Amino acid sequence: MTSYAIRVDEDLKAGAAEVAKSFGLDLASVTRAFWTYMVRTGSIPITFDGEQPNEESLEAIRETEEIFAAHVPGTGYTSAHELLEAAMR
Repeated sequence: MTSYAIRVDEDLKAGAAEVAKSFGLDLASVTRAFWTYMVRTGSIPITFDGEQPNEESLEAIRETEEIFAAHVPGTGYTSAHELLEAAMR
């Protein structure tokens, strides 16, 4: 066995510990699992691409943009119901 120390921002460490805890793990266990995965697969299980929205999300974005484009500036909705009615048009 060997030990390995890293420097990391305290907030980052705390956030990572919370995620690990939600899975019933500690940071050391997650780190060992990460390294084991790297060795077993010969890859690093991280993507450096930003998450891209799926087609359903893209459609919702387009619909929202249409709603905003159709809305007359300076006017508003008096209720959530009125807003939803406008969204359904």
